[in-house]
Amino acid sequence: MISQKAKYALRALSALARGDRKQPLQISEIATSHNIPKKFLEQILLDLKREGIVRSLRGKTGGYLLLRPATEVTFGEVLRIIDGPLAPLPCLSITAYRRCDDCDGEVSCEIRHVFHRVAEAERAVLFSATIADGIQLADEAVEAASEA
Repeated sequence: MISQKAKYALRALSALARGDRKQPLQISEIATSHNIPKKFLEQILLDLKREGIVRSLRGKTGGYLLLRPATEVTFGEVLRIIDGPLAPLPCLSITAYRRCDDCDGEVSCEIRHVFHRVAEAERAVLFSATIADGIQLADEAVEAASEA
């Protein structure tokens, strides 16, 4: 399960991607339109800025912009920035590997072998799905619902 913070980050990035790439969005605009607590959003955007996903512009007309196109920012990248390692077991983590405390041996671990398949499938989806893909899927769902 992803954290609420990660959901807010993905919503904020979608808002930035839907906006004009040259016109920054202010935190208050994003917070209000996407029902995200403003103080929480400030921290999220700072984390994303530090990792090179967004940039901020100061001043009266300042705000935040995507630093890279929405087609290049993956869900997996954002989740890893906000929530940390994506693996269901510490011994399967790419970025924070550690042997499980109760491990009798990774080669013979039935649990590890099954969850390795889960982790690989999850990474395949999350690191290929972009913010732009999420927007497109949501728009298609809204269109299909309005036609029904």
